[in-house]
Amino acid sequence: MRRTSSPRGQTPLLRHRLDRKRASTAGALGYHSTDPDRGARPCFPLKPGGYDTAALIEVLEQMKVFYRGERVVLVRDGLSAHWSRAMRARAAEQDRLTWERSPAYAPEPNPVGLLWSSLKKRELANLAGGHLADVADATEQGIHRINTNPRLPWSFLTHTGLTIHPPNVRKDQ
Repeated sequence: MRRTSSPRGQTPLLRHRLDRKRASTAGALGYHSTDPDRGARPCFPLKPGGYDTAALIEVLEQMKVFYRGERVVLVRDGLSAHWSRAMRARAAEQDRLTWERSPAYAPEPNPVGLLWSSLKKRELANLAGGHLADVADATEQGIHRINTNPRLPWSFLTHTGLTIHPPNVRKDQ
């Protein structure tokens, strides 16, 4: 919930008809170092239910296609599925993938957290959709909004304090 109002003394309520069904997304935000004109863009596979190790391994396969064989440095948080035996074994097989662990309780170096914050403040603020598809549609609209602004994904990356060298973005973009 972002903001709402109601008569003084009455608690504001947002009603929705969603049951316990949910959708989950795994997020990555990166840029192509060999093709900086492509810009920074999010990779956000959305799926019904939750992510487990097998589903995250599938995300790795999608990222391989997304980044077209480039070297990738993937910063992961402490989620147990990120560090399972199967995930570590899969990571060892990836010659173009370097794994780094983000510090515990340190959201600052996580550009995906900033991306989520942007989505929650705009497209998902006060959303009380009647169906799970409404939430998925709003999320996809937000990803599209972020992708169409070449400066916004770079701002998420540079805000982390990590050493990132974005290309010069023309002012008319």
